[in-house]
Amino acid sequence: MRIDVLTVFPEMIRHALGISIVGRAREQGLLTAEAVDLRAFAFDRHRTTDDAPYGGGPGMVMRPEPVFAAVDSVVAGSSQIASEGRDIILLTPQGQVFNQRLAAELAVREHLILICGRYEGFDERIRDHLPTRELSIGDYVLTGGELPALVVIDAVARLIPGVLGSDESAEDDSHTSGVLEYPHYTRPPVFRDWPVPDVLLSGNHALIRRWRRERSLERTLARRPDLLDSCPLTEDDRVFLVSIGATRFAPAKPATRERSRRAARAP
Repeated sequence: MRIDVLTVFPEMIRHALGISIVGRAREQGLLTAEAVDLRAFAFDRHRTTDDAPYGGGPGMVMRPEPVFAAVDSVVAGSSQIASEGRDIILLTPQGQVFNQRLAAELAVREHLILICGRYEGFDERIRDHLPTRELSIGDYVLTGGELPALVVIDAVARLIPGVLGSDESAEDDSHTSGVLEYPHYTRPPVFRDWPVPDVLLSGNHALIRRWRRERSLERTLARRPDLLDSCPLTEDDRVFLVSIGATRFAPAKPATRERSRRAARAP
């Protein structure tokens, strides 16, 4: 995968791209990620990338010329990648809220171009004619798109096969399976009189899997019950949820299911 980040502060991106999991992925050739300085594509000697808005008002607005020129340059430099494999993403508080599902969707793309805004926002012609999608990392406003870009890169990169030490690490993450992740423990087995749950020391992998699933369901019910409405639940999951008070997840009674099947067959 290739990721290009268009920004007026490339040093913010370059430093972060060189460390931790993303840095190792680049070293291993699993990810190509670069910061592109928008000022290098400005058309005046002052390298101006913003200007006052038409119609008046506070703040400055990102000019279209440097942004379009930078995107054209990046696309030309990756001509071996078909347009179908590329997403041009505008990072803006007005965009679709980024989540794990979108991270997985982007992780199978060949090329991501992330455009970082600054100041009051973008000239609307950028929004109208460049991006294939707009993303936000939450319902709040930052001073620029650099931090959101790094969030997207981190979330996407760890889903690329081979980037994590084990692909199962990503499969068990919160939100990946529809529920929050179960608790983790490591050495020592007892810390300040707080022991590790016995089941995790038992060596019984079937019991451990069930314990982890139940803790995930329990934690999701307590912290993000909305996730359970769209999460695929087994009969065992539903029985457990009912046992801890979530009666709305009670399994359908056999007679009820049979009546539903008869109603579906009726002309």
